[in-house]
Amino acid sequence: MPPRPRFDRRAPVRELPNINDRISYPQLRVVDSDGSQLGVISREEALEVAKERELDLVLVSEKADPPVCRIMDYGKFKFEQEKKAKEAKKKSHQTEVKEVKMRYKIDQHDYDVRIGQAVRFLKAGDKVKCTVIFRGREIQHTALAETLLRRMAKDLEEKAEIQQAPKREGRNMIMFLTPRKTPLVKKEEKEAAPTKAVRTIPAPPRPTAAKVAAQQA
Repeated sequence: MPPRPRFDRRAPVRELPNINDRISYPQLRVVDSDGSQLGVISREEALEVAKERELDLVLVSEKADPPVCRIMDYGKFKFEQEKKAKEAKKKSHQTEVKEVKMRYKIDQHDYDVRIGQAVRFLKAGDKVKCTVIFRGREIQHTALAETLLRRMAKDLEEKAEIQQAPKREGRNMIMFLTPRKTPLVKKEEKEAAPTKAVRTIPAPPRPTAAKVAAQQA
């Protein structure tokens, strides 16, 4: 006797959508594709209407009495639902802290590489920990390390804000950057911004003594 096939209880059961022939309720409240109410009609009649429109009959509220169905393009509906789910997942991105390490005597090429790394992290919505590592007697040059970190913050100012200014931490100097939430307005742009002209109304001319005497005569 052949062995019985094992049923894997851990395997997920894929639920098929309640559309078209999978809907078993005899009476349905049907909403047309344009949102208008078709009322309570039989399952067969609802399927016929959907077929005439070359659309699908989709069960949207099973708990209602009678259940509610809508005539729609199910493929398009499913695509839009998946698109919304992806957008919601992007918005719920968990912010991480990414680190960029360097020495205070970094050359221009390596510095540009670190800037590129920081830009990628910031665009992904993550914070960036900029770390200058000291070795041996290099700890004496903390001022140069701070200058380097502030230079980096300046070069990234259009995409990042300083969350924590450069400070010493053990044998390192660190700085935290966070993605910029509001666009950067530079000082030159502020000064170049046009000021709103104020309209002034000239005061009426004061009458002369001769004119007043003439009016009184």
